[in-house]
Amino acid sequence: MLAFVAKALLAGVMIAAIAEVGRRLPTMGALIASLPLVSILGMIFLWMARPDAENMARHAEATFWYVLPSLPMFLLIPMLLRQGANFWLALGLGCAVTILLYLGMMQIGPRLGLRL
Repeated sequence: MLAFVAKALLAGVMIAAIAEVGRRLPTMGALIASLPLVSILGMIFLWMARPDAENMARHAEATFWYVLPSLPMFLLIPMLLRQGANFWLALGLGCAVTILLYLGMMQIGPRLGLRL
């Protein structure tokens, strides 16, 4: 339980740091947010719990393929905001499109031979 709390606190600190840096320097906040810190920490914690090279390789590869469907969200949200859309609407639509793309990846990926 202590390990879970430590992981949750670390994630919270990361999010708070990104928000604080982004408030002052939006581009720097975006750079920090784009770093695969969560993925790296996830891999470290997964390795510590189950040091299995094949399991880790599958995890890292699947992470790559699941990042791709999330990328359009980062173009859709600014486009909607610049056209005058409400932030919450733009965020909601961006998330909805991402969910649809994730579902599509889950359906199409295995047909293309991807191990997701």
